[in-house]
Order: sequence, then C-alpha cells, then structure tokens
Amino acid sequence: MQQHNGDDMEVPLLNDTNSNRQKSLAPDRDGFSIQQKDSEGSMESPNLEFEYGDTDNFTAELSELYSYTEEPEFSLNRDYFEEDFKNHVKGRRWKQLSMEEQRAYVMRLLDALEFTDRDKRLKVARAILYLAQGVFDECDTETDVLYWSRHNVFLLFDMGIFCALLELLSMEIDNNQACSSAVRKPAISLADSTELRVLLSTMYLMVETIRVEMEGDSPERKAARQAFKTELGSPLYNGEPFALLLFTMVTKFCSMNAPHFPMKKVLLLLWKTVLFTLGGFEEVQEMKVRMRERLNLPALPEDSIKVVRNMRAASPPASAMELIEQQQQQKRGRRSRRSAFVDSLEGDSPYAKKQPLVKQDSLDTYNERDPFKNDDARDEEDDPEDVDSGIEGEVDPLDRDVIIQPPPPPPPLQPPTERVSFPKGLPWAPKVREKDIEHFLESSRNKFIGFTLGNDTETLVGLPRPIHESVKTLKLHKYVSIAEVQIKREDELQQCPMTMGEEEVEETPAEILYLGMLPSLSQYVIALLKLLLAAAPTSKAKTDSINILADVLPEEMPITVLQSMKLGIDVNRHKEIIVKAISALLLLLLKHFKLNHIYQFEYVAQHLVFANCIPLILKFFNQNIMSYISAKNSICALDFPHCVVHEMPELTAESLEAGDYNQFCWRNLFSCINLLRILNKITKWKHSRTMMLVVFKSAPILKRALKVKQAMMQLYVLKLLKIQTKYLGRQWRKSNMKTMSAIYQKVRHRLNDDWAYGNDIDARPWDFQAEECALRESIEKFNTRRYDKNQNSQFTPVDNCLQSVLGQRVDLPEDFQYSYEMWLEREVFSQPIQWEGLLQAQ
Repeated sequence: MQQHNGDDMEVPLLNDTNSNRQKSLAPDRDGFSIQQKDSEGSMESPNLEFEYGDTDNFTAELSELYSYTEEPEFSLNRDYFEEDFKNHVKGRRWKQLSMEEQRAYVMRLLDALEFTDRDKRLKVARAILYLAQGVFDECDTETDVLYWSRHNVFLLFDMGIFCALLELLSMEIDNNQACSSAVRKPAISLADSTELRVLLSTMYLMVETIRVEMEGDSPERKAARQAFKTELGSPLYNGEPFALLLFTMVTKFCSMNAPHFPMKKVLLLLWKTVLFTLGGFEEVQEMKVRMRERLNLPALPEDSIKVVRNMRAASPPASAMELIEQQQQQKRGRRSRRSAFVDSLEGDSPYAKKQPLVKQDSLDTYNERDPFKNDDARDEEDDPEDVDSGIEGEVDPLDRDVIIQPPPPPPPLQPPTERVSFPKGLPWAPKVREKDIEHFLESSRNKFIGFTLGNDTETLVGLPRPIHESVKTLKLHKYVSIAEVQIKREDELQQCPMTMGEEEVEETPAEILYLGMLPSLSQYVIALLKLLLAAAPTSKAKTDSINILADVLPEEMPITVLQSMKLGIDVNRHKEIIVKAISALLLLLLKHFKLNHIYQFEYVAQHLVFANCIPLILKFFNQNIMSYISAKNSICALDFPHCVVHEMPELTAESLEAGDYNQFCWRNLFSCINLLRILNKITKWKHSRTMMLVVFKSAPILKRALKVKQAMMQLYVLKLLKIQTKYLGRQWRKSNMKTMSAIYQKVRHRLNDDWAYGNDIDARPWDFQAEECALRESIEKFNTRRYDKNQNSQFTPVDNCLQSVLGQRVDLPEDFQYSYEMWLEREVFSQPIQWEGLLQAQ
C-alpha cells in the first residue's frame, strides 16, 4: 500500500495489517508476486468476455463515485433531507407529492442555498444530494432508486440547481482559508473536503444521469439533455466551458496549493463532462464519416469499431519459463519416447495403435483452434516466442529423428459443418498513402531511368509493365486522411494569407475547449500525468509526490485487521478509478482534437511526449498485467445503490479476501486498452517516438501484455510491436515468428511498409530531432495564425499622413502627465544626439 502524504505512522499500519492481500496483489521486494510466479508457470489464460465501450454499465459508474469510507454519509444526507422535509411537508413522503409540489420544494431548497451560514448551506446541499441519489429510504429495490434518481435529477436541472451548485463550487475553489489550512495540515482526510465532495457528487450525478439516454425518455427529457449538453460545452461559465474550471482544479491540486481537493471526483466529473459535450467513440466515428463526405473524400473502407468487436483473441506467446519447462520435459522423456518408438515399430507395444508423437507448438496448448496455424502443420515455424533469456526452443537432431514420425494416413473426410470456420481474408483493408506511392515511383525511376520527377505520380513513361501494375494496385488502395487535407489547407493559408483570406472556423465543442485550454495546455497535461504516475500500481511512495488519497482516508485510521483490509481495498480501488478516468479523458481529447484539426492533436501529443508520457505508460505495463486485470479491489455489499437498499452483511477477512466472482476487473482492462491506444496515437508515423519505444525496451513489456486474451488489447499491443520490429534486429524477428504472424493476421497492412524486414527509407536516425522540430514549428505557426489576435497587424494599412498621425488623441496616464517635464529632460534633452552615427547608418 502506498501512502503519499509522508505520514510515517500510517504506512506500517496499512502494510502490516493488509499483508495477506498485498502478497496477492502487489509486487514483493524482488519485484515479483506470488500471483506472477503462478501465472508465469501456468499455461492457463482464459478468454475474457469483455465488451469495450465509452463507459461501464450505469450502476457501476455511479458506484465508483463513492469511496467505501464515505458510506456513513448516505444516512447523513437522508437525515438532513428528512429533517427539512418534515418541517415543510407534513405527514407525507417525497414520492407522494405531485410534480408541482416537488417543484415548489426544490425551489425552496434553491433559495436556501443562498444562506451565508456555511453549515446551513452544507445541510441544504446534502438534502439536494439525497434527492439526486434517489430518495433511497423510500425505495425497496435498486431499480426504484435508479428510477427516482433519474426523475429527481431532471427536476433539479429544470429548476436551475446546476448553476447554483456551480457558483458554490467556484466559491469553494477560491476559498483561500480552506486551502491554506489544508496546506499546513500534516495529514489530510475526508473531513477537509466535505463541502467539495457534496457539490461534486451532486454535479456528477446530474451529468452522468442526463448523459445516458434511456429508451423511455420523453421528448421533454431529450430536449433537456440537448440543452444541458450545449450549456456544458459553451463558454457560459465566466467565458469558458465548465471543463476548464475542473482543469483549473486539477492544476491547483498538483501545484500543492489545494491538497484537500477530492481529485477522484474531480477527474470523474471532468471525464464525463468531456464525454457528454464532445461525444463518445461511436459519435467520433460518425463525425469522421460526415467530415469525409464534406471534404469529398472516399468513404471509409470499414467500420473500425465493428471490425475490432468481431475479432477474437489469440493464444499468447510462450514465456521463457514455459520454454524451460517444455525443454526439461522433453529431455526427461527422451528415453521413454525412444523405447516407445522402437516398441511401436515392432508392434509389441500398446502405443502401436495410437497417434505418433509430434512436436507440440507452445501456442496450441492454450487453444486448439489457433487462428494463426495453417492447415498444414509442417509449414509452421518452430522458433520460440521469447528470446529475452536466450533460450532456444528447438530439440536436438537426435530427438527430432525420434519424435517426428512419418505422417499417418489421412483421416476420413468429415462433413464441412464440423470444420472450424475461420473468416476468409484479413480483417482490415490495406491502405496506401500518397507519400508511399511517391517513394515507390522515386525508387523505380532511379533504378530503371536514372532520374526522378519529384512528386509526379501520373507519369509512368520508361517504366516496365510490372511497375505500371504495381502503381495501379497502390492507387486502388490509396487512402487520403482528413489530416492530410487539413495539413495541405494549412500550408496554403500560411503561404498565401492575402489570397486565401480569413479562415472560417466552425465553433464546435472541441474547438471551444481547445481555445480555452490553449494558454495553459502544458500545465493541464503535466498535472494529469502526475496524477497518473501517483495512481499507477508500479509507482513507489515518495515524500515529494502528491497525495491522491485525500478523499479516501478517514479521520481516524483503522485499528483492526478487518478495518485495515477494507481501507486497503478502498485505496487500491481509488487508484484504479483515477487511472481509468485519466486514461479515458486523454484518449477522448486526442481523438476529438485529431478530428477537429490535426495540429490541435499534434500539440497535445507533443506535450504528452515532452512530459514523458511514453516511459510512464511503459512503466505502468511493466508489472504482472494479468494480476492487475484480475484484481478484486471491490466490495459488492458496499457499492451504491446496493448498500442503501439492502441490509449490510457482516464483513469478514475471508469475504474481503475472496472478493467478487468476476473473471476480470472491467475498469482495469478498460484502462489498459486506453493507455495502449494513447501510446499508439502519439507514436504513429513518428520515427523519433518509435525509437523511444525501442530505447526503453518496450518489446518484452508489450509481449507480456499479450498474455491477456482479449482481442482489442492484443490488437493495440501488436500495433506497437509492428512499428518497432524494423529496429529490433533480424534475430528478434526470427525468434518471434509467432508474434510476427499475429501482427500479419490482425494489424492493417500498408502495402509499401516493409515492417518485417527493416529496410524502411524513413528510418534515418539523424532525421529524428529535425522531425520533432519541424512539427513544433508547424504547430506554432498554426496556433499563431488561428488564435493570435495581434498576428494580422503587419497587414493593416499604415497611415503616412503627418498631420493625421500627430492629430490623433493619445490617452496618457495621470502619473505620466505630472512627470512629463522630468521625462522630457531625462529622455530627450539630456541625451546627446549622434548625428554622425545617424548619417553613417543611412
């Protein structure tokens, strides 16, 4: 368990009392855990029935808002609501009121939020939170709680509660007394962020509930949803979107000026706000299709979301430990196999009628229906997957002569229905860039003609017929991306500003958000990566690191083993949720900015690279990833809304240790896929960043991630391996042929990309620094042209009339008018004029 506030008394307590759980979930001093040793020694890895999406199911997203240490506050919210409700509504309950009566009561609560007394204001805010939580004391089932929560949230939004809460949130953010008090405290707990947590929880419930569409929503609710979406994405709050206020909270927290901010709730609300206002992954895909139509570009060859969902996981490569065991078993069984072979030839052995012994491929141990195996097993490579320990998987020639039998007679033909059906062809249509066609023609012309024609891709005179066919095939699969069109347009605007005129920039939510983030974008990126580092399971506690546990640690630390185990689970869960929110937020920003304008995406990506995002993500994956994905840091009985409807069962150390019965942790697998997608986005087509993957030795780290049998995660791991295979050397490629085969099967092909051979003409190490500098220069030109208001001053007409210039009225400050004579004496009369110098300068 990691403690970030430097309190020496809290660390041993959590570590000692939670030692049993730490053995199974966290690395020991040697960097390995019991689960890691077991998983590496075992060849069992189940297929994960995981469906990737924007978020988890609605109930899970609500439950992750609350820490388990906040459980007593549910009854506190109820008590404050019922105390106030009984004083104003006699003899009835909330569910018995008519809509008009409910609206009248909410209006009274809205007026009460104006109290100057902080404690009274907090009680009213808790009563509003109880309404948003679904008046659970009047409900018998979880479904009833969710129904009334949705009903009340739309009512609260209609009455203008969100804007009132936003004003209170701004007041709490600017509360310098609370910030200075928290800075001086040696240990921060839940009590320091009570007001902020109540406000953020209510706002999160409103954003998440209204964001999720239900089948039975009325037209009024659909209209309210659209109005709320527009309101959140527009610069209505102090001239900036609501997300900018939350970004400001993040940077203020990471700069140690407000250590009491409940960062998990802030990040969750920020993620859901961006998801709501900008749109999820399917909406991005739809916007991409519409934009391609508007730019008169060909339609996408396939729907990438559907293709990935239809993929199936491959069997992971064998690890070095498995290869050692396999080789030892072969040596131990050598003599018995030879005797069995001799007996079978003589016909005296019971083994004579059995199938001959053949060498088993390590991948087939997991899955007999291996999509990477051809029907003819003799064409398969026998090289091992892992070469990190220098282990060869081949048997010696004597063994091979003994083990491998002559092929048996072919089995009788089976009906086609019993055969395993594999999808015909590759899942992705190949793509070719214009640049690839230019490179191909340049090399062909140099070879056959002796000179080149620049970027001309139409003239084929003097080239042999096969080259004509090749160019025809390349153009058939030519793909022009939206980014290429945007870059070309930007170059034209930079070269001909007067001819092209003013650019019409559409005020999309992504454009508004980027404009607001631009002045402090680097601070936002660094703050998010700091939080990601602090929440990563591979991070070690340091005295100078930020404390992300302010909204999970109770005022009184646990004194029993059971309490300590419960807190340990809560802390681990807390960190996992932070990683989930940050990874999803960064991925959403990258995808939307890339669609809005490529240089917006490149600006964010470059800040991520400069802030060491690449080694940070690799450090995150440098762990026993199977243990992280299957971690059971949750207590179902304490999850909302289960905990407010059902009676609390007696928790024991055994029940906490057992956890839930899920095969995997959805949020952890979701986080891993998001981080891999971020890494793919910031390294794609960037050779300097690809070399960073090579320098940081990412290949063995990524190969271990292939043990997770989930198709989408494997796809992005294979993509990252593909872009660096040309730099890993021939021996690596030769010894990892199964991984190379998986790349061929699952990753999209670029027809001119010789990723498997390492002859890429773009792989010039001396171009790497120039590539980043050129990109940075292009980004700065784009930001200056598009967002700098003073950049057009050089094109404004100049007034050359002396009388007109001298006749202009200039407003001077009062202090200058009083000291004008002194300034004239000091700056004009007392300064000698070097007339000779002026003449020489002419």
